[in-house]
Amino acid sequence: MVSKQWIQILAVALITLPFCNRCLAQVEQSTRSLTVNGHNGSAAIVTVKGRTYVELESLARIGKGSLSFHNDQISLTFSSSGEDPIDTPPPPEPVSQSALSQKFMVAGIETIAQMREWATTLGYAIQQGYGVNEKWVSDYREQAAHSLRLATAAASTNSDQEALQLLNNEFHAVREWSDKLLAAKQSMDTAKYTSSPNALRDEPLSQKIMSCGHFLGGMLASGEFKEDPSCH
Repeated sequence: MVSKQWIQILAVALITLPFCNRCLAQVEQSTRSLTVNGHNGSAAIVTVKGRTYVELESLARIGKGSLSFHNDQISLTFSSSGEDPIDTPPPPEPVSQSALSQKFMVAGIETIAQMREWATTLGYAIQQGYGVNEKWVSDYREQAAHSLRLATAAASTNSDQEALQLLNNEFHAVREWSDKLLAAKQSMDTAKYTSSPNALRDEPLSQKIMSCGHFLGGMLASGEFKEDPSCH
């Protein structure tokens, strides 16, 4: 099962990537040998644009340490003697009324990734003057819609449902933007986008989509539902 900490690492990686269609290819996942405090083991590693991320639970397990969570604080402790620490159960975490379920967090992050791929690929094609038609666009739109349907099925709490509404709002915004660009391409009215590298990015709807997408990624990574005007 994917842990919440691993979900947060992947979400942060997606948030920090630039707004371009080739960025997702720069995320690599592998398993490597790791030595912590003289103890050896294997851990899953994610590399994002040259930066390496390791799951906290793997660090604690290999280094014979202890890991606990309390509200927004994370405590990682290693024994100075190198011996296995005494297992003491962490204090129970209070259940937040705004907490998101783990299944919804995973599905929501995938939906954000698919919408990002749809928008960035289309934007790049328009800027470069490539041929774009309804069939080409519909493939990306359907992939994002499929991910959104999975997120809808995964929404099991009130907070999930509220966050799902923001995901739907973002999907409708990207679809509106996509339809607008497709219409401009069909009427041969895309010169303003090809003449300036920032013309497409600086449009109000583009700014709204990017702001909402960035916010949603951070919200899903935190595991807590929040509101933001950019998603309305």
